Amino acid sequence: MKLHQESSGALNTVTGYGADYVEINLVRHTGSLLVLPQAPVIPWPVSSFEQLSPELFAMLVDYAPEVVIFGSGERIRFPHPRLIAALTAKRIGVETMDFKAACRTYNILMAEGRKVAAALLIEA
Repeated sequence: MKLHQESSGALNTVTGYGADYVEINLVRHTGSLLVLPQAPVIPWPVSSFEQLSPELFAMLVDYAPEVVIFGSGERIRFPHPRLIAALTAKRIGVETMDFKAACRTYNILMAEGRKVAAALLIEA
Protein backbone atom coordinates (compact mmCIF):
# COMPACT_ATOMS: atom_id res chain seq x y z
CA MET A 1 0.00 0.00 0.00
CA LYS A 2 1.27 3.45 -0.87
CA LEU A 3 0.65 6.28 1.54
CA HIS A 4 0.83 9.89 0.48
CA GLN A 5 3.66 11.76 2.09
CA GLU A 6 2.64 14.94 3.83
CA SER A 7 5.01 17.71 4.63
CA SER A 8 6.61 16.57 7.86
CA GLY A 9 9.97 18.28 7.61
CA ALA A 10 12.78 15.91 8.51
CA LEU A 11 10.56 13.46 10.36
CA ASN A 12 10.65 9.78 9.48
CA THR A 13 7.32 8.90 7.87
CA VAL A 14 6.01 5.55 6.66
CA THR A 15 5.29 6.22 2.98
CA GLY A 16 4.35 2.68 1.94
CA TYR A 17 4.26 -0.92 3.08
CA GLY A 18 3.52 -4.46 1.95
CA ALA A 19 3.80 -7.99 3.27
CA ASP A 20 7.60 -8.00 3.06
CA TYR A 21 8.69 -4.36 3.09
CA VAL A 22 8.17 -0.92 4.54
CA GLU A 23 9.10 2.42 2.98
CA ILE A 24 10.38 5.17 5.24
CA ASN A 25 10.60 8.54 3.48
CA LEU A 26 10.25 6.70 0.15
CA VAL A 27 13.21 4.38 0.89
CA ARG A 28 12.28 0.67 0.79
CA HIS A 29 13.43 -1.61 3.62
CA THR A 30 12.95 -5.38 3.53
CA GLY A 31 14.09 -6.21 7.06
CA SER A 32 12.73 -5.43 10.50
CA LEU A 33 13.23 -1.84 11.68
CA LEU A 34 13.06 0.52 14.60
CA VAL A 35 11.67 3.88 13.48
CA LEU A 36 11.60 7.11 15.45
CA PRO A 37 10.55 10.50 14.10
CA GLN A 38 13.92 12.24 14.44
CA ALA A 39 16.54 9.48 14.57
CA PRO A 40 18.15 7.44 11.82
CA VAL A 41 16.18 4.33 10.86
CA ILE A 42 17.67 1.44 12.84
CA PRO A 43 17.89 -2.10 11.44
CA TRP A 44 16.30 -4.45 13.99
CA PRO A 45 18.12 -7.81 13.85
CA VAL A 46 15.09 -10.10 14.06
CA SER A 47 13.30 -12.01 11.30
CA SER A 48 10.68 -13.99 13.23
CA PHE A 49 8.45 -13.54 16.26
CA GLU A 50 10.16 -16.47 17.96
CA GLN A 51 13.53 -14.66 17.80
CA LEU A 52 12.35 -11.72 19.91
CA SER A 53 14.41 -11.12 23.03
CA PRO A 54 14.51 -8.58 25.86
CA GLU A 55 17.66 -7.08 24.34
CA LEU A 56 15.86 -6.31 21.08
CA PHE A 57 13.19 -4.25 22.81
CA ALA A 58 15.76 -2.68 25.17
CA MET A 59 17.38 -1.07 22.10
CA LEU A 60 14.66 1.60 22.39
CA VAL A 61 15.16 2.57 26.04
CA ASP A 62 17.80 5.26 25.43
CA TYR A 63 15.51 7.03 22.94
CA ALA A 64 12.91 7.46 25.72
CA PRO A 65 9.73 7.33 23.62
CA GLU A 66 6.36 7.72 25.35
CA VAL A 67 5.05 4.69 23.51
CA VAL A 68 6.40 1.92 21.30
CA ILE A 69 4.12 0.65 18.55
CA PHE A 70 5.07 -2.99 18.01
CA GLY A 71 4.06 -4.30 14.59
CA SER A 72 4.06 -8.05 15.23
CA GLY A 73 3.85 -9.20 11.62
CA GLU A 74 0.85 -10.26 9.54
CA ARG A 75 -1.19 -11.05 12.64
CA ILE A 76 -1.33 -9.74 16.19
CA ARG A 77 0.94 -11.61 18.57
CA PHE A 78 1.67 -10.14 21.97
CA PRO A 79 5.21 -10.24 23.35
CA HIS A 80 5.65 -11.90 26.73
CA PRO A 81 5.97 -9.26 29.50
CA ARG A 82 9.57 -10.33 30.16
CA LEU A 83 10.48 -9.23 26.61
CA ILE A 84 9.33 -5.66 27.19
CA ALA A 85 10.32 -5.38 30.86
CA ALA A 86 13.10 -2.84 30.17
CA LEU A 87 10.54 -0.56 28.52
CA THR A 88 7.85 -0.91 31.16
CA ALA A 89 10.43 -0.32 33.91
CA LYS A 90 11.05 3.11 32.33
CA ARG A 91 7.28 3.76 32.05
CA ILE A 92 7.37 3.41 28.25
CA GLY A 93 4.09 2.06 26.94
CA VAL A 94 3.99 -0.75 24.40
CA GLU A 95 1.03 -1.18 22.04
CA THR A 96 0.91 -4.30 19.91
CA MET A 97 -0.86 -4.52 16.56
CA ASP A 98 -0.37 -6.14 13.20
CA PHE A 99 2.33 -4.71 10.94
CA LYS A 100 0.01 -2.65 8.71
CA ALA A 101 -1.90 -1.10 11.61
CA ALA A 102 1.41 -0.31 13.33
CA CYS A 103 2.63 1.62 10.27
CA ARG A 104 -0.56 3.69 10.14
CA THR A 105 -0.64 4.30 13.89
CA TYR A 106 3.01 5.36 13.98
CA ASN A 107 2.31 7.97 11.28
CA ILE A 108 -0.68 9.37 13.17
CA LEU A 109 1.15 9.65 16.48
CA MET A 110 4.28 11.06 14.83
CA ALA A 111 2.19 13.70 13.02
CA GLU A 112 0.63 14.69 16.36
CA GLY A 113 4.12 15.38 17.72
CA ARG A 114 4.11 12.43 20.13
CA LYS A 115 7.36 10.80 21.25
CA VAL A 116 6.66 7.54 19.46
CA ALA A 117 8.77 4.66 18.22
CA ALA A 118 7.78 1.83 15.90
CA ALA A 119 9.27 -1.64 16.22
CA LEU A 120 8.32 -3.23 12.91
CA LEU A 121 8.77 -6.98 12.54
CA ILE A 122 9.15 -8.07 8.92
CA GLU A 123 9.32 -11.84 8.88
CA ALA A 124 11.57 -13.58 6.38
